[in-house]
Amino acid sequence: MNSTQKHFRTCNLCEAMCGIVIEHQGDKIVSIKGDDDDSFSRGHICPKAVALGDIHNDPDRLRTPIRRTSTGWESISWDEAFDEVTARIQEVQSKHGRHSVAFYQGNPTVHNHGSMIFGQVFSKALRSKNRFSATSVDQLPHMLAAYLMFGHQLMMPIPDIDRTDFFLVLGGNPVISNGSIMSAPDMKNRLKAIRTRGGKMVVVDPRRTETAELADQHLFLRPGTDAFLLAAMVHTLFEEKLVRLGHLQGFVEGIQSLEKAVAPFSPESCAAVTGLDGTTVRQLTRDFANAKRAVCYGRVGLCTQEFGGAGAWLINVINILTGNLDREGGAMFTSPALDIVGYADRIGMRGSFDRYRSRVRGLPEFGGELPVVALAEDILQPGAGQIRALVTSAGNPVLSTPNGTKLDEALKSLEFMVAIDIYINETTRHANIILPPTFSLEHDNYDAAFHVLAIRNTAKYSPALFERSPDMRHDWEIFSALAARLAPANGLVNPWIRRAKVLLGKHLTPTHIVDLGIRLGPYGAGLNPLAQKSGLSIKKIAESPHGVDLGPLRPSLPERLNTRNKKIPLVPEIFSKDMVRLDEHRRHQPADELLLIGRREIRTNNSWLHNSQRMIKGKPRCTLLMHPADAAQRALEDGQMVQVRSRVGSVEVPLAISDEMMQGVVSLPHGWGHNRAGSRLNVAGSVPGASINDLTDDTRVDALSGVAALSGTPVTVCAAVEKPVAAE
Repeated sequence: MNSTQKHFRTCNLCEAMCGIVIEHQGDKIVSIKGDDDDSFSRGHICPKAVALGDIHNDPDRLRTPIRRTSTGWESISWDEAFDEVTARIQEVQSKHGRHSVAFYQGNPTVHNHGSMIFGQVFSKALRSKNRFSATSVDQLPHMLAAYLMFGHQLMMPIPDIDRTDFFLVLGGNPVISNGSIMSAPDMKNRLKAIRTRGGKMVVVDPRRTETAELADQHLFLRPGTDAFLLAAMVHTLFEEKLVRLGHLQGFVEGIQSLEKAVAPFSPESCAAVTGLDGTTVRQLTRDFANAKRAVCYGRVGLCTQEFGGAGAWLINVINILTGNLDREGGAMFTSPALDIVGYADRIGMRGSFDRYRSRVRGLPEFGGELPVVALAEDILQPGAGQIRALVTSAGNPVLSTPNGTKLDEALKSLEFMVAIDIYINETTRHANIILPPTFSLEHDNYDAAFHVLAIRNTAKYSPALFERSPDMRHDWEIFSALAARLAPANGLVNPWIRRAKVLLGKHLTPTHIVDLGIRLGPYGAGLNPLAQKSGLSIKKIAESPHGVDLGPLRPSLPERLNTRNKKIPLVPEIFSKDMVRLDEHRRHQPADELLLIGRREIRTNNSWLHNSQRMIKGKPRCTLLMHPADAAQRALEDGQMVQVRSRVGSVEVPLAISDEMMQGVVSLPHGWGHNRAGSRLNVAGSVPGASINDLTDDTRVDALSGVAALSGTPVTVCAAVEKPVAAE
């Protein structure tokens, strides 16, 4: 009998990077627990970590390529799959042009360094401008503000919550998300520590969230109006002479232009829009400005709305005007071992914006991607440049992007679709071929992105726990194989791409690339094996299975700025123009309508953990939360089935009456809706729930950035019509 062994790694199911210890006997997992000795998470894990074993052993998980036929799915070999995928893509591009094939990458991509790196190799070989990802239904506004203000799309300031005295949260629920663009395990205790040391936390949200329950103050805000509140706060900073740039004084530009831009937005003039009275907003601004160390933070609820770009920009502005950018306890920049931002000057990859636009609606490109709200219409609308084929990787956009029903229909019309995924889900069921990669425990990993977004500088490398079977492929190997076949046909003569199958597949793995980046980074060992033996490399990091602590965040400006003149433009031109749009909206009386927002829960991560029984067991969680007064007005009772209808569709869900909701606002969690025929998720299908994105409207976007306006969808709610029971 095999003895019990311990394996240390990082859980990569969310951004927190919690250290875990997996006890196993051979290939059998005995337990998954928090690693008390982890340098970052200190023993904390959330319920999701144990699902790693469930996914690894899931009988619904695909392990070899399959092809859809008229009689069902059939298994095929890897070489046959690669050859057929390549031939079909080349056929479509030859007939309709290279932009007729689109590429979509889902959220799990950023949790896997192999997929992150080699997905770009494949994308270059595809040579299509029709690239999409989950970015445009999530954090794009933060990245846009970072690109325009600090010179790099990943130079997003991180709240130094372990040292702050005042934490202001808008549209985020870090107790549940474990941070999100603020990677921080054990968030609940970190937030409690703010109050313990005499600090204060204020949460502004249309729902009294789990984070708001810990706060000193919670303010209800009308969905979609965060930018108005922030503009009113900036107005107050100027009007009450609370602007204190401090150490930022010498490298900030445009303060007079900023004061002019916010002049129309007094707290009193914005009260009707936001639902917050002027006195409350002014006091909040004073409390923030007068705190010794303060930081303002916003997340998905702030980003995914019609003024998400302006909201993300104004958060940076408030932190700058109060002197809280680049200072301990404020908003700071990381110094990671794999310094993606620091390499910008060497490789010129800072980001991009509005170099081209989507075909039908003319939505702007960002970072080489188009907003995913354009995907369905660019498939369905006939004409030159129409998308005829699609490649998806680690994504389920039918459930995760607005108006999923429309996208569902669009996918049926494609000439060809290939999915790189471990499941037949609501999206991949439309694929002609599915190429399943290995899962987390079968490959090594380094969190290339989340170390850049963490509240502390750390480094950790996770080797594979289990050997993959010979008939399995890593996702980076799949991308490499496809790129090697596509590149010559698409006119790419760059030898490192053309010979990708040999050079990349056998000699240069993703971990080799990460190792090179770490060696050349701020803590690196360099390339000479005889020099700087104390510096970091993958090998050195691997020798510390609990991670390497590189210290707290530290001031780094203006040296770390990637702007050409090493100064911060307070009012980039596009934001100045968007303030005119914001002002026009402010002048209109808000409509008297019910508004829908999403919510996240600790046991789920988008749609792909619902096939774990332990993640979905217990009382139903896909419920519509509604304020008691709104329920009484509609004669609705707790627990009854209700119909929720928007412009684009309707769903039926159980009602949960709760005073945690702002009156006039209802909430439905995202990631559910496992009731579409053809998906093979047996556990998820037993508790399907309803998809919020069958209600969200693909025509509602932030005109500035193109990000989907998922928050604040107008809906109606009424009792569901009872379906007649069929006679036996």
